[in-house]
Amino acid sequence: MTDTRIRLFREEDWDEVVALEERAYAASGLSEGREALRSRHRASPSTCFVLEHAGGFGGYLLALPYPLSRCPDLSLAEEGAAQESNGGSNLHTHDLAIVERARGRGLARRMQRHLEETGRAARYRTLSLVAVRGSEALWSRLGYRARPEIGLPASYGAEAVYMAKPLAPPVTGSTLGSSPRAEVG
Repeated sequence: MTDTRIRLFREEDWDEVVALEERAYAASGLSEGREALRSRHRASPSTCFVLEHAGGFGGYLLALPYPLSRCPDLSLAEEGAAQESNGGSNLHTHDLAIVERARGRGLARRMQRHLEETGRAARYRTLSLVAVRGSEALWSRLGYRARPEIGLPASYGAEAVYMAKPLAPPVTGSTLGSSPRAEVG
């Protein structure tokens, strides 16, 4: 996949990001709109990525530090940058979308792996997300565990499920066995 690259957001990406988000989520009532999406990015620009594929925009991933067992409300924008004391050890995948022409090629999984590497490097202990529109089985195959006891904002709809997974630290000779395990319930 030499024609594929994952990079940080640029200002000129927003029109395509907002258009893809609307195509992906508007029919199910989950579309947030430009300002809410931008607020998620402002909260943690170093954990939000754009996928370039076949010479053009291929998708995006928005992630931000959030306390384990909590998630952003789709109806509200974030208020400022994420603080370490607010998120601490959990990195929340808020949104991941791939353009229609590039789906079915493993690109979402590739973006998720990139986020895992980023999270490990920043010493996050867990990743979390909210599975929507019946995607719980997909995320389960990627190592996430459903946490149905965790209440979600009504903006996600009745079928949404909070999920989390431990994020193992990078394996090195000096830290092998010295890191505490992440708790995901």
